[in-house]
Amino acid sequence: MRIRTTEYHSPKDRKYTQSLINSAPKEATAFLKLKHVAEREGGAIPIKYRELMSVAVALTTQCAYCIEAHIENAVRAGASREEIAETVFIAAALRADGAVGNGLMAMRLFDEAGNAINEDGLAVVPATDQAEITTLLQRRPRL
Repeated sequence: MRIRTTEYHSPKDRKYTQSLINSAPKEATAFLKLKHVAEREGGAIPIKYRELMSVAVALTTQCAYCIEAHIENAVRAGASREEIAETVFIAAALRADGAVGNGLMAMRLFDEAGNAINEDGLAVVPATDQAEITTLLQRRPRL
C-alpha cells in the first residue's frame, strides 16, 4: 500500500497531538517537562531572548509549527519586527556557516579519497578490508 498525500505540515495535523502523547506517554512527559523548563520565565535569560533563540532554532530546523508558535511567543514577549528580522538573518548566517564547516570536512574527505586512488584510477583498499569487500560483493543481489 502506498500512501499518497496532497500536503505536508497542515494545521489539521494538530488534531494528532493527543494521539502522539498517548502513544508514547513517558517520552512525551519527559519532552514536555524539558520544554517547560527551557522556555520558562525567570531564568537568567529573559523570555524575549529565549523566544528569539527559539525562533532562530525553529528556522534552522525548519519546523513550521515551531516557527509559528515562537514568533507568537516572541511578539507577546515584546520582540519587535526588526528583532525578528535580525534573528532570521542570524539563523541564516549560522545555517550557512554549518554548510561551510561541512564543506571543510568535504574537502578533507576529498583529499583522503584522492590519496586512496592509485595511478590506474582505482581505489586502494587495505588488504585487511579486501576479504570483507569481496564477501559483500558476492552477497549483493544481482540486477
